[in-house]
Amino acid sequence: MISTAHQYSSAHQYIDRKTQTVKTEDLFFDRTIQTIYSSLREKAPFAFNLLLSARTSALLGYMNYDFPLKKLSGSPQRLLSHLKINTTEIHGSLEDYDTYRKIFERRICYWKCRPMEDNMDIIVSPADSRLLPGSFSKKTDLFIKEKLFTYTELIGPDKNQWLNMFKNGDYAVFRLTPDKYHYNHSPVSGRVTDIYEINGKFHSCNPGAVVQSVTPYSKNRRVVTIIDTDVEGGSKIGLVAMVEIVALMIGKIVQAYSDIRYDFPKNIKKGDFIQKGQPKSLFRPGSSTTIIIFQKDKIRFSNDLLENCRKQNVQSRFTSGFGKPMVETDIKVRESIGIKN
Repeated sequence: MISTAHQYSSAHQYIDRKTQTVKTEDLFFDRTIQTIYSSLREKAPFAFNLLLSARTSALLGYMNYDFPLKKLSGSPQRLLSHLKINTTEIHGSLEDYDTYRKIFERRICYWKCRPMEDNMDIIVSPADSRLLPGSFSKKTDLFIKEKLFTYTELIGPDKNQWLNMFKNGDYAVFRLTPDKYHYNHSPVSGRVTDIYEINGKFHSCNPGAVVQSVTPYSKNRRVVTIIDTDVEGGSKIGLVAMVEIVALMIGKIVQAYSDIRYDFPKNIKKGDFIQKGQPKSLFRPGSSTTIIIFQKDKIRFSNDLLENCRKQNVQSRFTSGFGKPMVETDIKVRESIGIKN
């Protein structure tokens, strides 16, 4: 077993879905996060907890994305190219992207550059992200015993109805890095049965922080949306839970559902029907995570995602941290991640 210090400082690799090549992630603020989750956490717990507060996270977000000195020098095109953002995908004028926040919260022509397969039976990715499939069932090799998150905490200890509904189901973790497009899209079609916020911390969702057993996915502030897909026009795969999770420097999650492109965004409420592939919400600056939970035996994940997850020749921090192959696949929003059973 690799030591905690070594596994945390090692490289983190993932697989690009389109090319099936292994790539090494350029982890933003990795050394700083390493210091926070090793030295600071152990030697100065008060300062560590203060750093994870809503006020401190908002301040860090402001300093990195809004502070006047951070305004771009030179053309937005130059910085977008430096960040390896495909400018041909961007919706609107490039000249309008004159701050880091505007670049982070950019819109894209998803209807052109993120086409969605015309198949009612597929479930799609909610985000441009790195995906890990998983299961709450002990009968599958995707089972990880509450190492990524604590199931009851994730959904809410007072939400017995939903805890029972999703027992032994499957899930997928979608990790968004700071350079990604940060709109979440609906993975399925259905009617919103419940939507609620759970208060919490602002832990980093850097893979190194996750494997330090801080289970940020179930400790951080998050919004849970329960979608009933067994309705007219729905995806017919039972109930689906969409858990949107803040992270360090994420100020809030803005619900902004649109039926057509980004037109007339609205705050989601119980009873609303949401269409698969449409924009649902926006993360404010920083890295962040979305978890989609399915009921037992309702879906089958795509074979390539399962095969990638089990690969042993990829240097993943999740693999070294949890003692079994756990490799992410880099995917695009509205791509198929599986199909209903």
